[in-house]
Amino acid sequence: MTLSAKDVIAILGPVDETRIADILATEATVDDLAEAWAWINSDEALINAGRSLPSGKVADLVDLLSTDMDEFENEES
Repeated sequence: MTLSAKDVIAILGPVDETRIADILATEATVDDLAEAWAWINSDEALINAGRSLPSGKVADLVDLLSTDMDEFENEES
């Protein structure tokens, strides 16, 4: 099943409409976004658990979300 805006907000919390549109444009699933979010927040734990590196839509989402995280951190500095 493809993501909805409500799914994105449920997984990521408050997100601006542009970012929601970018995420929805990937045509990822709820599971894809949840896995990408897990990689963003605990990549070391997933690697230690023997999980293979993200690929496909999950990797695209990781890149997209990582860019957001970098921009957020730069704004705080």
